[in-house]
Amino acid sequence: MAIDVDPVKLDAISRHGAALTINAREADPKTLKKTIAAFAKEKGLSTREWAIFECSGSGAGQTTAWSLLVHGATLAVVGFTMDKVELRLSNLMAFHARALGNWGCPPELYPGALDLVLDGKIELAAFVERHPLDSINAIFADAHAHKLTRRAILVP
Repeated sequence: MAIDVDPVKLDAISRHGAALTINAREADPKTLKKTIAAFAKEKGLSTREWAIFECSGSGAGQTTAWSLLVHGATLAVVGFTMDKVELRLSNLMAFHARALGNWGCPPELYPGALDLVLDGKIELAAFVERHPLDSINAIFADAHAHKLTRRAILVP
């Protein structure tokens, strides 16, 4: 399941394995949680112990991810933001949940991750675009203006 505010990104991820996509601009956090729970129940999936990956790097995204905690959930914060996010830490206790953060993949996991890509189990090409390194200023401007729909890779 994937949640985003960009219909283009939601369309792309639906073509690459997301069984459910939801535009966060079209539903409040409570509705999002109910929609996901109903989908899980309909598909015979667990309505508990969700793995929630927050990758947006926005305060709104982190607040939404926190609101999706269910009993036994694990929230992995991947996206970075300088935004202040207000939340109730007691939700971890109430849901017997946990929250984790990371600053990237440990190097010892690189070979296994690379094997998944090379074996075709993870599709990357549809989610990245290459640009010459000398276009860095334009790419950064586009990133800050939220004009990029794929991850930019700068090539020397």
